Parts: sequence; structure tokens; C-alpha cells
Amino acid sequence: MRFKDLSVTHGLRSGFDADQVGNPSLLRSFPLDFLGGLWHLLNFFAPAAGIGLFASAISKLLWLRELKDVSWLRLWLWSAAAAAVVGAIGLLVLGRDGKMATYGAMVLACALTLWWRAFGPGRR
Repeated sequence: MRFKDLSVTHGLRSGFDADQVGNPSLLRSFPLDFLGGLWHLLNFFAPAAGIGLFASAISKLLWLRELKDVSWLRLWLWSAAAAAVVGAIGLLVLGRDGKMATYGAMVLACALTLWWRAFGPGRR
């Protein structure tokens, strides 16, 4: 089984060299409009919102009696906010988005926040 062309230059627009792929000055060649920036921002925070959504829903289902007084929306907002903050810190520390270490830290932050708001001292 052979693959055709998997080189770095395959798929690049005409006028670029393979040596320029990692060149930060190329970022100025492709300006980002408002809608593109909005989509990038929404897609950056989507994993945090998804982790918070699923973790809050599962915790409400598993501990129905214990969490009957705690609002589902409140659990989701706190856990998604914690995961979003950790995602932004991961971007700053690791230098890029989508690292597995960042996603693991997001899950941990979400779980700790859910514990704090549902069962810990942060419960009201």
C-alpha cells in the first residue's frame, strides 16, 4: 500500500515554498475577518462547554437526591467556566490549542469544580 503525495507542499496554495510553512510572517498574508475570528473563538471554547455540559448532566443523573437543590444550569456554568479558564491557560503555557494535557486538565478542573459546587464547601 503506497500513499501518493504526503509532502508538506501538497495542498498548499500556489506561491508558497515548503520552507515558509512555519514562518510567522505568513499569518499576515491571510487576514482574519470578524466572522472568522468569531468562529475561531467559539470553536476554542466549545470543548469546555461540552465537557461542562456532559459532566453536569451525568452528575445530576447519578446523584439525583443529593443534587436536587442545585440548579443544573449553575453546575454547567461553573464547570464550563473552569474548563475554559484551564483551556486558555493551556494555550498560553503549551503554545497551541488541542494538546491532550490541556484536555486532561480541563476534565480535572471540571470534576473539581463540580465537586466544589455540588458537595464541597462551595455548595449553597
